[in-house]
Amino acid sequence: MKKIITKVIAAALTLALAGSVAACSNVNAQGGAGTVIKVGANITPHSEILEEAKPILAKQGITLEIVKLEDSVTPNTGVIEGSLDANYFQHVPYLDQFNSENNSTLVSIGAVHYEPFGVYAGRVKDLKDLKEGAVVAVPNNVTNEARALLLLAQEGLLTLKDDAGINATVEDITANPLNIQFKELAPEQLVASLPDVDVAVINGNYAIEGGLHVSQALAVEANDGLAAKTYGNIIATSKEKENDPSLAALVKVLQSKEIADFIKGKYDGAVVPLFG
Repeated sequence: MKKIITKVIAAALTLALAGSVAACSNVNAQGGAGTVIKVGANITPHSEILEEAKPILAKQGITLEIVKLEDSVTPNTGVIEGSLDANYFQHVPYLDQFNSENNSTLVSIGAVHYEPFGVYAGRVKDLKDLKEGAVVAVPNNVTNEARALLLLAQEGLLTLKDDAGINATVEDITANPLNIQFKELAPEQLVASLPDVDVAVINGNYAIEGGLHVSQALAVEANDGLAAKTYGNIIATSKEKENDPSLAALVKVLQSKEIADFIKGKYDGAVVPLFG
């Protein structure tokens, strides 16, 4: 990922998210006071889950404004610049990578759910039918490509160094018996790539948006494996707001049984609550 905090992006964010710099502030209305928090989120499933949390928070005097963003950059830059109070779209390894590359100090204030990665059929409909030189599409960012490699290793399609773990790269492959050819694509492009590749390893949220179901996957990350323990999707905010009571209330609601039941009922195993 290239350095992304530039004047051009900052200007675009200012236009896209204008008027939100006063979020997490008190709003007077007919003698009363309430709190407004602005949260950037990917459309599926994050913004849908936040919509379920909105009326619960409203009963506590907190107005939740949801900004729907489909990329994996502007939710973080929005928090850095103050146009967003928090975001909900990423896991801790991605957040750590972003902080390292951009000299930022964003923090996680709580994990909410886990989205199992799956291997989905393209031109090949069964993993045992993959041939020599098979083309496999994988996410092109460091943390999610590692996750894709771990899943392929789980299925016996390749072998990684013992200590590769969540930092695995193609350089850590010690055995690739099918001489798999990796096609690295932006995560949001993976579903569209299926007609042009043998199989693709796809993030849970982008699989959902593309009309895929986890039950269709040729292989799925184990719910009790390293990925489930590592890649919980989090609420992230700035160091200055990590103890903000309204954001703490948001996390508490998202980790409630009510939200967990919603997730279980709506996503059919493609999204797994970590609480409740």
